[in-house]
Amino acid sequence: MRMTWLLGFFLVFAALRLFLWKVWFYRDPVRRPSVRPGDILAPADGMVVYIKPFKQGKVVSEKLGEEIPISEIGKGDEEYSGDGWVMGIYMCPLDVHFNYAPVSGLVTRVIPTHATVNLPMVDMWEYIRLTYLRRVIDLFAHKYRLVNERNTVFLEGGPEGCPKIVLVEIADKFVNKIRCFVKQGDLVAAGDKVSFIERGSQVDLVIYDESARFNVKPGDRVTGAMTVVATYSGGHAG
Repeated sequence: MRMTWLLGFFLVFAALRLFLWKVWFYRDPVRRPSVRPGDILAPADGMVVYIKPFKQGKVVSEKLGEEIPISEIGKGDEEYSGDGWVMGIYMCPLDVHFNYAPVSGLVTRVIPTHATVNLPMVDMWEYIRLTYLRRVIDLFAHKYRLVNERNTVFLEGGPEGCPKIVLVEIADKFVNKIRCFVKQGDLVAAGDKVSFIERGSQVDLVIYDESARFNVKPGDRVTGAMTVVATYSGGHAG
């Protein structure tokens, strides 16, 4: 009887794990965003883990005590001496892993950056805090952000007043690949799918506009293509 119970438990556990990794993980929910002028949508599902200003093209890592060029985050962006913001969204394995265009615009460049070795984004305790306890951790100082494989999508030429927007999709240690659905020259609408990242990962949203106002804060959960995370200066005042 005991062996039968253990076998049944194992089969249920195996079936649940198979469902989570092969079906639930790849779910593709229909999302139809309602966008007002000036809205910037969340590019991914997950938790906001930091919102950092950058000045004269550099953002300060308080923990490391270093100034990091914003071009180093995207890997492939030109040197930039202006001001703006960078926001990080951590995607745990339970989140939808499609990434979405935060604004309408023209894809001016897509730059994949490969890495010899991907570092783990978080340790086990950080993973438990972020995934199950829903506690925010500032991941900005973690080294993976500057060395792991990534795909950088540049968006420009959107609605009037829209700043340059850059999506930096960062792979975790066990990520198989980043599948990008857009290429240079494509026109995208806010909320369109632009990529899919396997397993846990992170998306940085770089906004080249220091006057952008955020509607979210670190620790908030956001829904890709649905949550308005910020508004830019040419948009509404709400």
